[in-house]
Amino acid sequence: MFDTYIYRTINGCAIRYDVYRPKTSAPAPIIVWIHGGALIGGSRSWTQPVVRDMLTEKGFAQISIDYRLAPETKLPDIIDDVREAFRSIREALPKQCNIDPARVGVIGGSAGGYLTQMTGFAITPRPKALVSLYGYGDIVGPWYSEPDPFYCQQPPVSEEEARSVIGGAEISETLPKGPNRFRFYLWCRQNGYWPREIMGLDPKTNADAFTPYCPERNVTREYPPTLLLHGNADTDVPYQLSVDMAKKLANAGVEHKLITIENGPHGFDGQIKQKDWPEKKDTEIGKALVEIVEWFVQRV
Repeated sequence: MFDTYIYRTINGCAIRYDVYRPKTSAPAPIIVWIHGGALIGGSRSWTQPVVRDMLTEKGFAQISIDYRLAPETKLPDIIDDVREAFRSIREALPKQCNIDPARVGVIGGSAGGYLTQMTGFAITPRPKALVSLYGYGDIVGPWYSEPDPFYCQQPPVSEEEARSVIGGAEISETLPKGPNRFRFYLWCRQNGYWPREIMGLDPKTNADAFTPYCPERNVTREYPPTLLLHGNADTDVPYQLSVDMAKKLANAGVEHKLITIENGPHGFDGQIKQKDWPEKKDTEIGKALVEIVEWFVQRV
């Protein structure tokens, strides 16, 4: 069970997080979940239930956050929402929950993995540990700023269709029966427009403006210990992006580990459901999920 709080209302848009509380009398360390969805879709309901359950058993409080979505909201304001979520968790939530705001870890997948990596330098105080599943530290490389071969194999989406599924008002979550915002994402990937649409600037003419939003360009010795997980058959976020981030972390002397899921697709962790556990605990993906929990247990 969880409780839902509005941590921010801005421009008429209420932004929420869900709080999962452990059964413990001691102040609980915190794991913040950040959902994926290309910054365009998704909601705080997107967690990995098996990992969430294991973390609860280990005594962690868990907080899954929403943030305003692109393209209605641009990247600097999305990052501002993430900062505000952490401020609320640190300052307001301890008045309502028995949590320890000095012990915080962060986990996210895909765009949530990207935002998780952003918290490694954009949040003060920095989290104690990060887990990025198939995330990325670069948002302006050819993989995002040029037409993508995989998505170009699908029937082309027109700009008119793409823009018909987004609106003018800012939103902080998408609903299952709402417009299919993936069509907008598909148009972006087929044309290499994602950075431009998310940031409101063209990376080919404003490259420096993206530097504060590329985690791999902002790794220092102070960056938190980071666990990277990525499938080497990922057709959405190239596996090489986690390899590159691991190299940046190594060069800076940051504690880290890269777990490669052989032939793993994008979202490989979704292959293991609560009903499958613990029977699949000893599979490659199952072992990776256990390692996520141990990463936090040992560092947060």
